[in-house]
Amino acid sequence: SLSLSLSVHIVMLLLPVMVVGRWGGEDRMMGAVVLVLAGLAALGALLGRAAHRWYQERGLGEEGRRLLPPGDMGWPLLGGMWSFLRAFKSGRPDSFIGAFVHRFSRTGIYKTFMFGSPTILVTTPETCRQVLMDDEHFGPGWPKATYELIGKKSFIGISQEEHRWLRRLTAAPINGHDALSTYLKFIEDTVVCTLDKWARMGEIEFLTELRRFTFRIIMHIFLSSGIESIMNSLEKVYTELNYGMRAMAINLPGFAYHRALKARKKLVATLQSFLDERRLRRAQDRSLVEKDLMDSLIEVQDEKGRRLDDEEIIDILIMYLNAGHESSGHITMWATVFLQEHPECFKKAKEEQEEIRRSMPPSQNVLTLKEVRKMEYLSKVIDETLRLVNISLVAFRQATSDVKIKGYIIPKGWKVQVWYRNVHMDPEVYHDPKEFNPSRWDGLIPKAGTFLPFGGGSRLCPGNDLAKLEISVFLHYFLLNYQLARLNPQCPIRYLPHPRPIDNCRAKITRLSSTST
Repeated sequence: SLSLSLSVHIVMLLLPVMVVGRWGGEDRMMGAVVLVLAGLAALGALLGRAAHRWYQERGLGEEGRRLLPPGDMGWPLLGGMWSFLRAFKSGRPDSFIGAFVHRFSRTGIYKTFMFGSPTILVTTPETCRQVLMDDEHFGPGWPKATYELIGKKSFIGISQEEHRWLRRLTAAPINGHDALSTYLKFIEDTVVCTLDKWARMGEIEFLTELRRFTFRIIMHIFLSSGIESIMNSLEKVYTELNYGMRAMAINLPGFAYHRALKARKKLVATLQSFLDERRLRRAQDRSLVEKDLMDSLIEVQDEKGRRLDDEEIIDILIMYLNAGHESSGHITMWATVFLQEHPECFKKAKEEQEEIRRSMPPSQNVLTLKEVRKMEYLSKVIDETLRLVNISLVAFRQATSDVKIKGYIIPKGWKVQVWYRNVHMDPEVYHDPKEFNPSRWDGLIPKAGTFLPFGGGSRLCPGNDLAKLEISVFLHYFLLNYQLARLNPQCPIRYLPHPRPIDNCRAKITRLSSTST
């Protein structure tokens, strides 16, 4: 308790004086002064933590404070951010939530202070699902850095009603059956050409090249034409933007957030020029039939006839273009690496792809969605990679009213973090969770809240089917025709903003001498 801690510190402060009084001597006096100063510093730190906790909980009343979940509000200004960053940068990301479980038991809900706000962490399938499914009491609650970088008028910053409307507009052109069938040919052609090019390049940064590959696909879907000249430079700008997404919002030179803000300005300028050119072309030739998502965003209007302005369109494009290539690129890399590291899984996945090829009619030399749906084992490989890698490690919400979960209160206005990673790495949910084991999905239908790679509830990632299609087609051709040799297989992993080898997976892609296609 606070009173006990204060008593201990007072005794520590008096002890040096008692020692000096007994033994005397200038050296001992100097030592006593040092000890007193150290004790004062420790006492000041303790009082600072207590004042920080009081300040954050001051408006809740006695009953509200009593019903808060267990936890630690941390230090003034920093809160739990130091522990969070230390856990992830030390290569032990699960130790952050593990420390709460160790100190306060497995309650599945804890209080802390993160990204400048009092925050509730929910960490079990039940508590995560309850928050994700409750649109009445929880809205978006992303950190300031994310709002500023992705855009306040993107999906993460708009009302529930606006979100439903824009989601309906954009879901079919991205995830619908007809849309996926249309994109499949472009994805397949891009995969075949890209793998052939990589095999002739020698050493490559596999992750960097995969980001470019997935960025090309998502740019084609959203902007369709006129993108070749700026493709690589724009992808690099997006990478800079992404590194600032989970950073503290410190706008000073040298900080990730500062660099990301500069990257956003470049993106806005580039997309604005695309938008201006597209509006001009549409005005000059109203007979244009071919459409991409930018055209759809220009044309759409709500029931009152209101159309999206340029800022809204650009924020939505930035959101989709970022999410649509970062996650797919990382998961494709890790799935490829895991298969190479597990020969039995590689063999099983390859045999499935060979059988799919053999079953295709002689006149058919391209994949259709029918063949993709037959990739049952490969789908398990992708799901296991999604679970193990945790590209989206946490979702951010905010309580719009006081809410009770498991007998604890989440106060109105407090942020809520939904910890997908903790669910996916929980040994009580998944046996031996750190092991790559696609066969764990054999006959398994995950219970509600136990598998959340694309989020959940009304804000489920709208591009999940497109992402899995890209990854499936890439792995299909890789398994049949290529192998990967990493140059630094023991390379350390950096976990923020997404898990990746610090060398971006330097490797050689080699074409097999005897190929299936």
